[in-house]
Parts: sequence; structure tokens; C-alpha cells
Amino acid sequence: MNSRNRQGRRPTLEAVAQLAGVGRGTVSRVVNGAPGVSAKARAAVEAAVAELNYVPNPAARSLVTSRTDAIALVIPESESRLAAEPYFSAVIRGVSTELVDTEMQLLLILVRDQRELDRLTRFVEAQRVDGVLLVSVHRDDPLPAFLEKMQIPTVLAGRRSAEEPLSHVHSDNVGGAAQAVRHLLRQGRTTIATITGPLDMDVGDSRLRGWRDAMAENGDEPDESLIAPADFTEEGGRTAMRQLLSRRPDIDAVFAASDVMAAGALTELREWGRRVPDDVAVIGFDDSIIARHTVPPLTSVNQPSEDIGRSITRLLLNEINDPTVPRRHLTLPTTLTVRRTT
Repeated sequence: MNSRNRQGRRPTLEAVAQLAGVGRGTVSRVVNGAPGVSAKARAAVEAAVAELNYVPNPAARSLVTSRTDAIALVIPESESRLAAEPYFSAVIRGVSTELVDTEMQLLLILVRDQRELDRLTRFVEAQRVDGVLLVSVHRDDPLPAFLEKMQIPTVLAGRRSAEEPLSHVHSDNVGGAAQAVRHLLRQGRTTIATITGPLDMDVGDSRLRGWRDAMAENGDEPDESLIAPADFTEEGGRTAMRQLLSRRPDIDAVFAASDVMAAGALTELREWGRRVPDDVAVIGFDDSIIARHTVPPLTSVNQPSEDIGRSITRLLLNEINDPTVPRRHLTLPTTLTVRRTT
């Protein structure tokens, strides 16, 4: 029997899928040697391929497998922010670890201004990468919409909002922040301020929401004078802490939405002669290496940053191998690591 059926037509992918009792995407993954298929489904597809004597159309197969074997990890931040923020290095480490057993090359691209954004869009339009990982997403960032329009597989670390349509992975930012504030309340702290991240980012807005939720649970009407927006930098944390102490000298605790900002807050508290934790308790977010080396060591919400990197990479590889797979939205749990600042 040759590769054509009795009507003289070449057996199709759909015919193989029907005979094997699986979806078209599963057949495509088996035929192209992609991962993510159970042993049972793979055996069924291979049996159907043999029975129908299915041979992939060479032109179609070329289109399916014409890959660059490269993915871009895009971070729209400056080199100084990349170097100062341990979150980024942890995510990069997770991405790299997940790619070890693949043929994929990782390209790290920083987008700091419009010129670099234009260069990246040309790079993507030229189909120089198979997919994009996007970290540190701002609400008005045009890049996610552009990537979606180009139909290039894209996965975000974080999200633009709770309605984010693209595949993404993020920490339980609301729950982690609320847990931190509840810890302070249980210690008897009564005037708990917060230093937020940028509020045009879901991560900044969500951690502020966690602070509000925990305060409301305690019967406290959230006081806007206890909120100081910042930018996830150490200097931003210092400036925000200075503002808070100037208008609310009665503060006895502060939740900062990152360890880097918490480190800045600790420096400013020392300048004001406030003892930590005797006068003011402090909690950060990330549980990064910074938290273990502040004076005193910092209580912090642990988010699994490296796992975020691994998870976004797995999702992206799945979408590259099978563009028909449903998009995934994953929320990873957080825990509180208690140290001497509380």
C-alpha cells in the first residue's frame, strides 16, 4: 500500500487524528517530535500513522518546523535596574535552567526607549525568534499587543491587569501583601504604612490592594496618608519613607512592595533615629538576597521568582510547539519569611 488512499489522495493529518482518537495538535506534536504528549497518545498516533502510511507533506512540514531555535527574553528596564533588582536575575536563572535540555538559544533584550522598542519590533517582524518572554510589564506597554497582533508565541512574567489575555505567570501579590500586613497587625502595630511599586503595573497595584484588604479586615479604614508610591528602586524607597515620616511621624510599621525599596526605607529610618523593629517594624517583598543582608535582616514575602522563570519558559515552549494550545494563567503561592525587622 502506498501513501495515498483509495481515492488517490494523500492521507491527511486530520485522518490520522480521527483514527488515533486525538486532536490535530497532538498528531502535529508527535510527527514533529515535540514534547508534551502522553505515552498512550503517542502510541495511538504512531499506530495510526503506520496504518494509513501517513507521510507529512514536505512543504507543510518545512513551514511547521522552520524555526530559529531562539527565544527573546525582553525586559523593558535600564541596566541599573536590572543589576540592582534580584528578581530579574532569579527569573533569568529559571529561564536558563528550563532551556538546558533544549536546542533553544536565549536572547536577552533590554528596551529602554522608543528607539530600542522600534528595533525590537523590526527584529520580531523579521521572524528572528520563535517566541518572546516579557518581564516587568506596564499597563500601557504597547509591546504585548504588538506581539499578539504578530501572532508570535508570547508569555508574560506578570500581567497588565486581571483581564490579561496572553499567557502569564505571576505570584500571589495580593495574598502575599495581605499576609505581611496581618503579621504586623498580630504584633500589635496600629499605624501601618505602605511603600508601593509603580501603580501603572499590576504588581504594584495588587500589592497595594493586599495592604488595603488586610487593613479593612482589621476594621481600619485605609488612610491615604499612609500610602507612598515609589518605583521599586532603593532611592525611591528612601524618598517614600521620608515622605511618610514627614506627614505621619506616628508610623510604627511599614510594608514595602519590594526588598530593594525596604532597604532604602531602613536607611532613611536610621537617618531619622528610628529603631527597627522597636520603633518601626519593616517588611519587604521578594525574599531576595538583599533581605538576608540588611541591618537588621529583613522580614519579607517570599515569591518563587526562579519558578516564575521556569514556568513562563515551559508555557512558551508549549505554545511554540503547538500554537493551538489554550493560553494559561498561573498564580504561584507566596510565603512570609520572618526575620529581625519584625
